[in-house]
Amino acid sequence: MSRIAGVLRRTFGIVREHVGTDTSGNNYYVIPKQKTWTGRLVRAKRMVEAANPTEYEYIEGSIPMEWDAWIRGRRKEPPSAEELLKNESYRENIKLKAKAVEEKDLALQAQEYEEGLVATVAKGHASTAGFGKQEISEDPTTTANTFQPGSWLPKK
Repeated sequence: MSRIAGVLRRTFGIVREHVGTDTSGNNYYVIPKQKTWTGRLVRAKRMVEAANPTEYEYIEGSIPMEWDAWIRGRRKEPPSAEELLKNESYRENIKLKAKAVEEKDLALQAQEYEEGLVATVAKGHASTAGFGKQEISEDPTTTANTFQPGSWLPKK
């Protein structure tokens, strides 16, 4: 079989085996371990053929993390369709729970603010003398079109 694969490889290019497809339409392949004509061993390679091959259309996270782990060699076997669906539903469930907790936290913060349990945020640092006082600036707010060089100097 390795001779036939070698002849096919030299004739038609690289022989790759289709391993699977994800929900986005990306195809995953493995190029098996092989010997070159000089006798050198070339280890197996894993690759993905994107559903949208142009680089500018790539969106981060378009490759599921299970397939990413397989490509990078963190797992030996490619993920099954059942595993992908199970993990996707688990992630959606976690997102819903996180949203519910965030809404509950915002409601609790609003209630505490209304009851006066939470102080308003003041500018500055608590150890300064002017903490919480509104600072009035003596700097001009605008000069518009009437600015004359040298007409205003900052205080020392």
